[in-house]
Amino acid sequence: MATERVGGEDRLLEHTSSADASEVDGGATSAESDLAAALAVAVDGDVRFDEYTRVLYATDGSIYGAQPAGVVFPRDGDDVRSALRVAADYGAPVLPRGAGSSLAGQAVGPGCIVLDLSRHMNDILEIDPDDRRATVQPGVVQDDLDDALETHGLRFAPDPASSNRATIGGGIGNNSTGAHSVRYGITDAYVEECEVVLADGSLIRTRDVVLDGPEWNEIVSKDDREAEIYRTVRSIVEDNADEIEERYPTLKRCVSGYNLQKVLRENEAGEDVLNLSKLIVGAEGTLGVVVEAELSLVTRPEKTALAVCCYDDLLEALAAVPEALSLDTSAVELMDDEVFRLAAESPEYAEYAEPIPDGTAAVLMVEFDSEVVDDLGEALSNATARLVDDGTAFDSIEALEPETQDRLWKLRKASIPLLMSMDGDPKPYPFVEDASVPPEELAEYVASFQEILADHDTTAAYFAHAGVGTLHIRPVLNLKDGDGVEKMRSIAEDVTDLALEHNGAFSGEHGDGLARTEFNPKLYGPTLWQAFKDVKSAFDPDWRMNPGKVVYRDDDPTDIREHLRYGPDYASLEPKTALDFDDDGGFSHLVELCNGCGTCRQTDGDVMCPTYRATEEEIATTRGRANLLRAAISGEIDPEELYSDRFQEEVLDLCIGCKGCQSDCPTGVDLAKLKAEVKHQSHERNGTTLRERLFSNVDRLAAAGSAAAPVANRATNLPGARTALEKTVGIASERTLPEFQRKTLVDWFADRESTVDAETADAGVVLFPDTDTNYSNPAPGKAAVRVLEAAGVRVAVPDLGPTGRAAYSKGLLDDAADHGEALLESLEPALERGWSVCFVEPSDASMVVDEYRSLLPDRVDDERLERLVSNAYGVCEYLDTHRLDERLPVDHGDARERVTYHGHCHEKARGADHHAVGLLRRAGYAVDPVDSGCCGMAGSFGYEAEHYDLSRAIGDLLREQLEASAAEAGTANGDGTRVVAPGTSCRTQIGDFESYDRPPHPIELLDAALEA
Repeated sequence: MATERVGGEDRLLEHTSSADASEVDGGATSAESDLAAALAVAVDGDVRFDEYTRVLYATDGSIYGAQPAGVVFPRDGDDVRSALRVAADYGAPVLPRGAGSSLAGQAVGPGCIVLDLSRHMNDILEIDPDDRRATVQPGVVQDDLDDALETHGLRFAPDPASSNRATIGGGIGNNSTGAHSVRYGITDAYVEECEVVLADGSLIRTRDVVLDGPEWNEIVSKDDREAEIYRTVRSIVEDNADEIEERYPTLKRCVSGYNLQKVLRENEAGEDVLNLSKLIVGAEGTLGVVVEAELSLVTRPEKTALAVCCYDDLLEALAAVPEALSLDTSAVELMDDEVFRLAAESPEYAEYAEPIPDGTAAVLMVEFDSEVVDDLGEALSNATARLVDDGTAFDSIEALEPETQDRLWKLRKASIPLLMSMDGDPKPYPFVEDASVPPEELAEYVASFQEILADHDTTAAYFAHAGVGTLHIRPVLNLKDGDGVEKMRSIAEDVTDLALEHNGAFSGEHGDGLARTEFNPKLYGPTLWQAFKDVKSAFDPDWRMNPGKVVYRDDDPTDIREHLRYGPDYASLEPKTALDFDDDGGFSHLVELCNGCGTCRQTDGDVMCPTYRATEEEIATTRGRANLLRAAISGEIDPEELYSDRFQEEVLDLCIGCKGCQSDCPTGVDLAKLKAEVKHQSHERNGTTLRERLFSNVDRLAAAGSAAAPVANRATNLPGARTALEKTVGIASERTLPEFQRKTLVDWFADRESTVDAETADAGVVLFPDTDTNYSNPAPGKAAVRVLEAAGVRVAVPDLGPTGRAAYSKGLLDDAADHGEALLESLEPALERGWSVCFVEPSDASMVVDEYRSLLPDRVDDERLERLVSNAYGVCEYLDTHRLDERLPVDHGDARERVTYHGHCHEKARGADHHAVGLLRRAGYAVDPVDSGCCGMAGSFGYEAEHYDLSRAIGDLLREQLEASAAEAGTANGDGTRVVAPGTSCRTQIGDFESYDRPPHPIELLDAALEA
């Protein structure tokens, strides 16, 4: 496995150059093979034309899907130029792409060469804080840029909801914006200069050029493509000045068509200047490929305040928008009751919806910042007086504290994922969602929009940027049905007519793409439509750059109904499964929940997706795996491919089962569950390996090791033993192996007497002796017993079999179900007495709480199963939930020490990682919880020889997070800060870091805090 330098860090690569014939397969034509070979010779970056890659890049965050010819991963601008020259030689269309999070189909291009600019071209080249400028490559993620600018008190003004994975290049292509466009406007106001590679491979730099000045005359005197572009654009803008003035809506947001209204302006010196950068912004890659951009920046407000005004009628809320805008606001956002309903039903978002009063039909979120308003408290009071006391709102939630504001904003940002997680095939789809009208006409516009929906017998949800007249309205349709597709087309026709009646634009944020390009002639009229085509021809004479977006050829019109990901011809297999997928709507529905938004590409927080963070490969994202699963069950690729070695190794085996997608994926695509099912099906067909059987029965193996200790421990350290294990079983020789204890936790407990009288105990708990705690590291188990007893809980530690977690992770579902059924049988007497079950190991708790309902329903009656699942807790979760730590004899004085807390992925997935933090803080520890990713160990994954390097690479990312947290706290590892972690895998991985000790379990620190 090779490594390469990306953004100053080593990243693991799973692929080699596609000059290798293995990267050009899956039915590629000879012409495509020749094209791939020519590209591989011409560029330094990878070139991939294989079937998997084509599927991975066939979709974006929109409703569309179509396979490209292949993908190039340019390393620099020279690679882009070389790729475009080869494409020109072969007459191949080209599509530049960032994170693929666009919502209108801009990043979908049938038969195109996709240029993935996010992989290598992601450097921040220069920051000039004095001039408030930054120069970046197109693949820079916006949040990464803002993080780099934070020390200078600056930021890039547009703030799309996708900023944690969306790239600057993608934002330039779409002319992106966000919630604060009321104050800041959109991207085109902040792009000053660009380096752009044209379709023929030539390079131009777009910037302010004074008309008829020396620089202008030098440019247009040449006989080249750049001169032709400048002459054409000037002529078009000047000749159509009246038409431009009449046709372009006077809105803060209009991102349909080309920006002819912004190319020509007067500079501060009173000179007429032409800047093609303004035309490149919003062109969706149809005019050229941006390889470098100079951006202007804004200062960061020190403080903000938020008023959430509640209305019992949607139209009344919309009618209040002009009044809200008169209050010197920096943002005015709207949410409706459908968002609140879905949030209240969602375990992840329910807490954020709690402050919204019952009976609220819509809210206006009115934000103020300290750069505009002197007294934020007074601004909130004034907003309440104007919008509630003297207006139609019935209540107002005033938030000055950043934490309270963040929770309310999280509810707003959750709108799209909540809506897309609706059950069944009908979904609220984005195709007319960001038409924009003047804010003062918004209420009337929405009233008419509701009539259109009623005429088409459907409904919609309403949310987003009311302050700029861009309201995201997503009609609920079933696009797998032909009538649903025609209904979509009819609604789009009616809504675009309605937007025109209200002097609006068809897109105020998400661009044209495949969804709205068809309607641009209606918005701009025949004269400007011809002007757009002339601009396109000047930049791209053969019309090969992202064809069909913004403009189209007369003989090949763009149609909103074509290239749908889920169209009338789409059908998927619903396999017979070992796991129960009823609560997920079925196996195929769970796969199809992935809407392509790309949240799994984020790297600045949360858990998912660990293997993507280490490899930066699309195939390692939740989206990538879901796309390949969908392709197989829908017949886009051979369904038998699911059981191939390549699919198992590259798609499934690199999902490490962290379950981060269960909580972090906006629509809750549980890839760990899907993986377990497909691995099970594969085992049914192809059998299992020796290592899979060993790891799935690790509890039995550990029991044997414990019985043979200490001889078993010495045996693995004999010369050549590790090498032999790697060659025969595939266990990495570099990995530290667990050492076994002769006396197990169960034995230790049997030899002691309880300190809690069975007659007076308030509660009883079975402490589950997991494999590691029982046979290798009993200290956390002993600590748990002492703490539980100190809290007055009667404890039992019986000799129980495993939960089945190890077998489940390997897809051996029959074995896992056997273990689960046996465990329930063993625990039944205690559960009937009202006892609970506590787990030291989070992955075992997660196995019972998260997996048993789908693993055991055919074997165990619902009442018995629910009794176990409802009474299963992590040990810290149990203590915190029942506030039992309040009984503990703990000195609650000054903090004992500062600890850095790394939560377990499975606890984070089910929202249980906060319990240990609360317990430790109340026990007197200063706890710094880290917003950390996965440790990368993932049970057996980190022991497997072929995965060792990747496991350590993921671990290195965690180490960076731990060190950054320690530095922020003013300490360093070994100098006043200890890491504490509940997971066996996490403690093993961190313990293998150089200069790190194996961390304690949080229950051990709680035990240490008990008075003697």
